[in-house]
Amino acid sequence: MIAQVSGRLAAKQADRVMIETPGGVGYEIVVPLGVMERLPAVGEAVSLATELVVREDGWSLYGFSADAERHFFQRLIGVTGVGPRIAIALMSALGLERGVRAVRDRNIALLASVSGIGKKTAERLALELADKLGEFEEAAAASAAPRRGEGGEGGEGGGAAEAALHALERLGYATAEADRALRQVLAADGGGRGARGGDTETLVRRALQLLTNG
Repeated sequence: MIAQVSGRLAAKQADRVMIETPGGVGYEIVVPLGVMERLPAVGEAVSLATELVVREDGWSLYGFSADAERHFFQRLIGVTGVGPRIAIALMSALGLERGVRAVRDRNIALLASVSGIGKKTAERLALELADKLGEFEEAAAASAAPRRGEGGEGGEGGGAAEAALHALERLGYATAEADRALRQVLAADGGGRGARGGDTETLVRRALQLLTNG
């Protein structure tokens, strides 16, 4: 299993990054929205905790800022009917702290609001995982602490990108299209500090420009 990839951040795309190791091997890694937000500029050093998912149609590598996020992802994809895409969507929309809390509290409405998760899948997540997430409480609480540079609603348990996603949802945009627009904003400035250092208002404004321009 590939549990960690370290090296130079070679590229950022809408839903994935490429990390080039010192040996010259480039790994393409799919990441949640919150991880994309916290990445350094292209060209800088980076290290991600990773999970390799092997399926009949191919191998995919998923990356996270911390082991706790990777372990939560492992728990999610262990639930019947929950694949990597749904797990990443949940982590992008809710983050670690809110995601753990939603499952633990059996908040079916919140879980079902995530793109790709219907009521039955939300109920299955709560049924299978609600009593098995004690290990994440400390890590989730740490992720809820405000981080420098966050704005808007970051105190709800996520960074500026997560707060921006919630704001776009309240404006009537579907979670999937709002997530896609925010990823494009975060990846667009891959050569510099870019949106990573921006606040919620800036991210919402730039995402709206993409959404309204089709």
